[in-house]
Amino acid sequence: MNDTCEPPVQENPIGPIHITFREIVTEYQRSVYGLAFELTGNHHDAEDLSQEVFIKVYRSLDKFRGDSKLYSWIYRITVNTFLNKKQKKTLLFRKLTSDFSDVDPGSMSEPALETPLLLKKHLASAMQKLSKSERVAFVLRHKQDLSVKDVAKTMEVAEGTVKSLLHRALKKLRKDLHFYKEELGLQTIQSR
Repeated sequence: MNDTCEPPVQENPIGPIHITFREIVTEYQRSVYGLAFELTGNHHDAEDLSQEVFIKVYRSLDKFRGDSKLYSWIYRITVNTFLNKKQKKTLLFRKLTSDFSDVDPGSMSEPALETPLLLKKHLASAMQKLSKSERVAFVLRHKQDLSVKDVAKTMEVAEGTVKSLLHRALKKLRKDLHFYKEELGLQTIQSR
């Protein structure tokens, strides 16, 4: 891969900005990996997703129109790649587990909070139970600190849809992590 013979990338209205693929990777690899890790929940999948994103960026660099900032474009590729991979994994998982439909994973009792690491593990597990759209909306809004408007733009949905996804995600997370309320001093305030 020769990174010196790449097309210019237009990122502003003043004129084209010449940037090599290597410079793009150097500039955005930490951000892409961070988002990928938040979406996938583990290091291995985050690395795979990041690598796939940069392959797509390389192949599509000549199609970047400059309508948005380069990072916004790469961000969108990351989210789309995650959603597509998640959908494929879900279909494969359903096919592989169809013979185990009588097993009830909810029958196991939840362990008490022992360490912050355990809390992180439970949170990651609860995040994996969210639908792909709920998880993307939650990560973009609460972990990447994007506004609802920016989340809607990134996900290519209406702001009301984002608000609904966030509401459902929070409701599910509260339900899945309810056993931490007492231990963390988060008692529900009773209405009068």
